[in-house]
Amino acid sequence: MTNKIDNDSQLSIVNYQLNICIVGVGLIGGSFALTAKQKGIAKHIIGVCNREETKQKVLELELVDEVLPLEEAIKKSDLIYVAIPVDITVSVMQTIMDLVNDKQIVVDAGSTKFVLCEALKNHPMRKRFVATHPMWGTEYSGPEAAVKDAFIGRACVICEKNKSDEQAVAIVENIYKELGMHLVYMESEAHDMHAAYVSHISHITSFALANTVLEKEKEEDAIFELAGGGFESTVRLAKSNPAMWAPIFMQNRENVLDVLNEHISQLRKFKSALEKENLNYLNELMENANKIKRILK
Repeated sequence: MTNKIDNDSQLSIVNYQLNICIVGVGLIGGSFALTAKQKGIAKHIIGVCNREETKQKVLELELVDEVLPLEEAIKKSDLIYVAIPVDITVSVMQTIMDLVNDKQIVVDAGSTKFVLCEALKNHPMRKRFVATHPMWGTEYSGPEAAVKDAFIGRACVICEKNKSDEQAVAIVENIYKELGMHLVYMESEAHDMHAAYVSHISHITSFALANTVLEKEKEEDAIFELAGGGFESTVRLAKSNPAMWAPIFMQNRENVLDVLNEHISQLRKFKSALEKENLNYLNELMENANKIKRILK
């Protein structure tokens, strides 16, 4: 353990050269590892993987320098970055927090925050944990999906900043800034609500649209031949890994149900306009939707 992180550390990123442990070397964890090495943030990267084939793949792809069991990896690390499915994050994080000392930093990258933050709120090492959500992803998963410069121009949410050590937060902020991200601060409950609105509902809608088309269009060749850019972009997220997204939906169930009910209500309005051949109402619905241009340019 190098103990590069201490209270006298300069917060300039070039002075870090950290030993970083990545727990879950998939799309997010692998991309973080690649970029941290590229930017000079990481001196040495240790991967923690459960499956033997994953261990071999992350070494083959040079995402990490070595793969070790969790406890051994933590002992050798300054920063532990956790990027695993949210349904196992709480138990794994509790184990990690029991193992770290007051010179180490633990960061998670999960898509839900409230359940995890609640589970760790009374842990004696809570202040060494920084809850984050880098708002980036693709429909792909696994080590092969990792890419350099993945986070440039994206937002990273930092939750419950006041519950983490100021020095730990400052280091994590600098790391994400060096990766090209801009920072947003929220409480964990607010994060989960907004994530349901802008991310989780998009995935459910995409899964549902894919099921709709597969149910109604039995000719796969027709889908391939006729699918245009609009369909492809809308249904792209349906290729996402269910093992990752089902736990997210369940863990953020109340917020997802809230926005899903509103979405169903909006679909019913379009259905009603078509059933009643009400062209004016149909135009009104779409013109109202066009207001999103003010937000997404």
